[in-house]
Amino acid sequence: MTAPAATPVPTRRTDPVQVAMLLAGRNLVGMRRLPATFVPALIMPVFFVISFSGQYDGITRIPGFETDNILSWYTPMATLMGASFGGLGTAFSTARDLETGFFDRLLLSPAPRLALVAGSIVAGVFRAVLTFVIVLGVGLVGGAEVPGGLLGIGSLLLAVIGVSATATMWGLGLVYRIKTMNAGPLVQVGIFLALFLSTAQAPLEVIVGWLHTVASVNPTSQVLDLARQGFLGEVAWSTTWPGLLAIAGFLAVTGLFALRGMRRLTP
Repeated sequence: MTAPAATPVPTRRTDPVQVAMLLAGRNLVGMRRLPATFVPALIMPVFFVISFSGQYDGITRIPGFETDNILSWYTPMATLMGASFGGLGTAFSTARDLETGFFDRLLLSPAPRLALVAGSIVAGVFRAVLTFVIVLGVGLVGGAEVPGGLLGIGSLLLAVIGVSATATMWGLGLVYRIKTMNAGPLVQVGIFLALFLSTAQAPLEVIVGWLHTVASVNPTSQVLDLARQGFLGEVAWSTTWPGLLAIAGFLAVTGLFALRGMRRLTP
């Protein structure tokens, strides 16, 4: 008499998209429970719009400056700064999960590792879009002009999404390696160096000295051109494609950095 063949146990498949969305939702719930992780990242860009528009209004009279409306110059920059802060906040949330041990449970689950990274990126983008709406609203109420219309706002939104995803993956790459909240200052330094060593403050034509050289080779300047073009004039492909190329390069580099960091957590 032969023994009955064992019935194979069906393996449970995990939907990576569902995992990413659930993790993103958990991250966003944390914004409501811990407002201190999000509110400062929202207040700072608004503060920059208000303070810079009053403090630096005179620089628009410099020959070669591209607009006479200082809010049209600084609103896109402050919005991109808010987008980068969204990525920073998401990285902080991941660092907190690593410190509390919750992330170890995620690593022991059947969830694909790529989904764990993607969930943080989705959360960072959502934070950035929320900041985009509020900062843009403040700028428009204050008097910022958008000659490029909806295409100009769309260009800014595209830059916001790209910067947010880049900042999130940069932050994750550091957090996966350091595994504590101590990664925060390094994440911030990287973001501020990329932003302020570019055309964030003034057009390349009026920048002098070593900063002109650095800003001319910093890809962030092309991203700022993409974001600002609709606030300075009409949207043009000649301004759009360099910004898109710069974002693609940032995403490729920081994406590889984040994935290699994740690999260190799960050798």
